[in-house]
Amino acid sequence: METVKNILLVVYVIVCIALIFITTTQSKDNTKSVEDTYENPNANKYFEKNKSRTKAGKTQKRTIVISVVFAILTVVTTIVYFL
Repeated sequence: METVKNILLVVYVIVCIALIFITTTQSKDNTKSVEDTYENPNANKYFEKNKSRTKAGKTQKRTIVISVVFAILTVVTTIVYFL
């Protein structure tokens, strides 16, 4: 049981470091202002449709996946250590 705890702790630390790295390298969202929308409402239709294929979109997906893994590992680690 002790080896399972150690392996779980190592995986947890790796996920924590990965989450920190991904969130710090993630760019801030540039929201369009109201003026841009009124001036040219069709300007970014292509970008909006393909946003998930860009580097920022992929990074956002990775952040969500690693955050979910982090939350699950937090619960599992707590249960294993207190049983």
